[in-house]
Amino acid sequence: MKAPVVVLLGLVIVGAIGAISADARRPVVPAIFVLGDSTLDVGNNNHLPGKDVPRANEPFYGIDFPGGAQATGRFSNGYNIADFVARQLGFERSPLAYLVLKSRNYLNPSALTRGVSYASAGAGILDSTNAGKNIPLSKQVSYFASTKAEMEATWGNHKVSKLLASSFFLLGFGSNDLFQSRPKSEADVAVLYATLVSNYSAAITDLYGMGARKFGIISPGPVGCVPRVRLLNATGACNDGMNRLTMGLAAAFKSGLATTLSPTRLPGLTYSLADSFAGTRANFDNPQAVGLVNADSACCGSGRLGAEGECTRNATLCSDRDVYAFFDNVHPSQRAAELGAQALFVDSPIQITAPISFKELAHER
Repeated sequence: MKAPVVVLLGLVIVGAIGAISADARRPVVPAIFVLGDSTLDVGNNNHLPGKDVPRANEPFYGIDFPGGAQATGRFSNGYNIADFVARQLGFERSPLAYLVLKSRNYLNPSALTRGVSYASAGAGILDSTNAGKNIPLSKQVSYFASTKAEMEATWGNHKVSKLLASSFFLLGFGSNDLFQSRPKSEADVAVLYATLVSNYSAAITDLYGMGARKFGIISPGPVGCVPRVRLLNATGACNDGMNRLTMGLAAAFKSGLATTLSPTRLPGLTYSLADSFAGTRANFDNPQAVGLVNADSACCGSGRLGAEGECTRNATLCSDRDVYAFFDNVHPSQRAAELGAQALFVDSPIQITAPISFKELAHER
């Protein structure tokens, strides 16, 4: 079990914000469709063949999963970011994984009432990122196209079109592409950014062409600060070079997607882009402000910073997972994911969503 390299999204919370109970209100959107990497994966990779596919299918993953400890394919001790975004929208948790639904012959009922998750650990915007070990963005879009065809066969084009136009499309990519890249010059960096923005824009445009209208997009956080990367520094400090690369990509996303997703080009589309680099970095500087005691080490792992070994049933496990920002050496803990998702829906000193918040996006008509 090899964990892909990703990073938690921004955590900017003022005061005490209680978790919104999914049972307290009706969902504000009819369904959620999730495309992304391991921060959002809820089990697709468990159904992919190959020994090198990253999976979270054994303890201590899922040790705090609500309703009973179980490894569900989430790279977390419990819920992940997709689950908490879903809860903010009024659902119990993230919709089930596409490959799980297909194996149970339950794709259509879920798609029509809750949505589907296509997210896959290790996935990137580029097909070449961790090739053969995940479901890349292009394939996730293809799986959505297949889902839509099945929905239309049951409900008809008009009803499906209406449902998709009101549904929430949650996307989170980019971290794995950065870790796979090896730019040697500023020119290489510029080419990398342009390629990522172009491919991402094309995928979103394809989804728009199939009826998607509301996009909540999470950009990569400071990948240079995950425990696995800190381990490479004798002092345990963040890798500033990797963080600069990530910060540049966030800026490229902001400008590039603003052009691609403009109302004049794609009428009726609305989106919210989360700058998780800004939010997460603020909390690495002052983790106690959001109730986190440890923001540089893995709760589950081994060796220095808990980052020298993977999170397995033989790993060392911290006793209080809620005070750790990271559960394993690259992924957020359940508590960090909860705080991060809340930050997407509220106003805070550092506004991490633009041009509107996820909450405003969900209520767009």
